[in-house]
Amino acid sequence: MEDEISSFWGPVTSSTDWCEPNYVYSSYIAEFFNTIGNIPGILLALIGLVNALRQRFEKRFSVLHLSNIILAMGGMLFHATLQRLQQQGDETPMVWEMLLYIYILYSPDWHYRSTMPTFLFLYGAIFAVVHSQIRFGIGFKVHYAVLCLLCIPRMYKYYIYTEDISAKRLAKLYVITLFLASLCWLCDRVYCKKISGWYINPQGHALWHVLMGFNSYYANTFLMFCRAHQRQWNPKVKHLMGLFPYVKIEKPKAQ
Repeated sequence: MEDEISSFWGPVTSSTDWCEPNYVYSSYIAEFFNTIGNIPGILLALIGLVNALRQRFEKRFSVLHLSNIILAMGGMLFHATLQRLQQQGDETPMVWEMLLYIYILYSPDWHYRSTMPTFLFLYGAIFAVVHSQIRFGIGFKVHYAVLCLLCIPRMYKYYIYTEDISAKRLAKLYVITLFLASLCWLCDRVYCKKISGWYINPQGHALWHVLMGFNSYYANTFLMFCRAHQRQWNPKVKHLMGLFPYVKIEKPKAQ
């Protein structure tokens, strides 16, 4: 929906305009709640990044947490402006992040080690160029869903081979937050007209961003545990301030 309200960014040029009314709280922010809904994801990714750097995890995990931050910032810019360029700045990092997850999940057992990162890099670069010229619409959503589905078999394999109860709980929280986030996203899209008539709008898409911030954090922490276990770093799940799980490792002195 495009509201007849003065805005700093001008008319909506993105291919998607969400259920939240535009420019209600500020002429500089098109969708206020959808914009600030990305903040928890940034803060959680910062926690993960600090832990990865402090304990000297492999660089792939620092890059993964950074990609979460970039994705959340892209989401903030997109929902704040509802412009086509900012939409691409949100959607392209979504694909790049999934390619990074595929690399982290499958690379430990990939025998031709140089081929996977080369292929994924070229795939991401080509997608970025094509996406800058073409609006995919529903095609983008299908493409993104396929990339997500490619990760599920390996995540399930890691889950069934993980014996640590705390680590298994991370995987369960990953599934729960993904389900709840998807439900919020779907309801916001399908029942927008009905929800807009309620006295209080539950802001389903903003909740999607909040839950996906937690979802990414749980996924990253679980993968860090699994990788540390592969490297025999004696990983343990601890909690920051009793709330936020993180992985504590003990590397052998030779490493």
